[in-house]
Amino acid sequence: MAETVTPAVDDTPPPASTRRERRGWYVYDWANSAFQTTVITVFLGPFLTTVAEVAAGCDLGADDCDGVVHPLGITVAAGSYFPYLISLSVFLTVFVLPVIGAIADRSAHKKRLLGGAAFTGAGATMAMAFVTGDRYLLGGALFLIANISFGAALVVYNSFLPQLGTPDERDRISSRGWALGYLGGGLLLAFNLVAVTVFSQDDNPQRTLDLARWSIVSAGVWWAVFTLVPLRWLRERPGAAAALGPRGNVLTDGFRQLLHTLREIKAYPLTLFFLLAFLVYNDGIQTVITLSSQYGTEELRLEQSTLIVTILLVQFLAFGGALSLGALAARIGAWKTILLSLVLWTAVIIAAFRLPAEAPVPFMILGAAIGLVLGGSQALSRSLFSQLIPAGKEGEYYGFYEISDKGTSWLGPLAFGLVFQLTSSYRVGLVSLLIFFVVGILLLAAVPIRRAIVAAGNTPPRVL
Repeated sequence: MAETVTPAVDDTPPPASTRRERRGWYVYDWANSAFQTTVITVFLGPFLTTVAEVAAGCDLGADDCDGVVHPLGITVAAGSYFPYLISLSVFLTVFVLPVIGAIADRSAHKKRLLGGAAFTGAGATMAMAFVTGDRYLLGGALFLIANISFGAALVVYNSFLPQLGTPDERDRISSRGWALGYLGGGLLLAFNLVAVTVFSQDDNPQRTLDLARWSIVSAGVWWAVFTLVPLRWLRERPGAAAALGPRGNVLTDGFRQLLHTLREIKAYPLTLFFLLAFLVYNDGIQTVITLSSQYGTEELRLEQSTLIVTILLVQFLAFGGALSLGALAARIGAWKTILLSLVLWTAVIIAAFRLPAEAPVPFMILGAAIGLVLGGSQALSRSLFSQLIPAGKEGEYYGFYEISDKGTSWLGPLAFGLVFQLTSSYRVGLVSLLIFFVVGILLLAAVPIRRAIVAAGNTPPRVL
């Protein structure tokens, strides 16, 4: 009988990250944030809503449209089309992202996975140039491809974080990456703001729609070009599972590893408890980010230029906010800092409900408040979760994490869309989001975070 040989596992610790490598990692935040800000937060919601309204028979630029469209024979209010698309994208990512993470853990070529997902998403974003007239179905399909690819690339990207710094360094590393992302996204928004301001015409809604489409395309170009930097500067840092060698092809191994993790995941109940809390409160955050532009245009009747200025304000303040909350976390701990940010988010929702229509200044002030808490709450959640991941499972666990991160939430947009369809009121839909923050605060406060880190086999940072 042939003797079975067990592949040797390389116990040599990975080389320490260099300053150049960390900078390369930061630059991917700079690259992909253009999709989050220019596409999802500002332009795509109003753009696809307008295209859907045209397909529903409404006049271009009409203030009120009660028309419906029928994607795949399903009757959908034109105003609910984009929120439903977000929910559909996350339904698909539930199946895709954990598998991508498992593949990343077993692959010796994580940078190839990062580049493949990023360039696919960027290509779909650039293809929005062909979404003209009433082609709302094409726009929806391209958004699904781009958003799922966006999430897949982030799974691989985030899996590098535990390998780039010690437990005490990760809050700082994550905060710097997130801050640079907001700066990069803000710069592209500034360019688009100038373009919209200079070239738009009040009596020409088609010109405004064209400017929105080309702004979306510019985000795809930005994403693709700056992705080249991390692909060059990052080292290949294969996960621990990759050292075991392939048992089949990478895709088959990924599915097998994912099934194995799902069977064993109950061994880390505190990690799952934190993930549940994150899924709830981040669902609320992502819904606010994703639908704020639609809320501003449809409910508050604000001009597109006002929305862009506000989101630009959010971006640059979030740069400082991410660094400031990162510094606060170094003093009081990431867990307490996130809880504080969620209390502030609850106040933001209440204030947004009371905003007057056609009043740009209060909307901008609220945007400034969002900017101060936005970057820190997300960056610190990412780094805190890295402490709760068992060694060798980074990609898989970040796959589960990414299901509710960066515009792939589904319960919030679904609730928002359903409430709008039932009440025709965006304000009432906004109130439904309060429950995500309140429940998220209660769940996160109940996590024994130090015990959770130790239970995952990791060393807690000095301050939590």
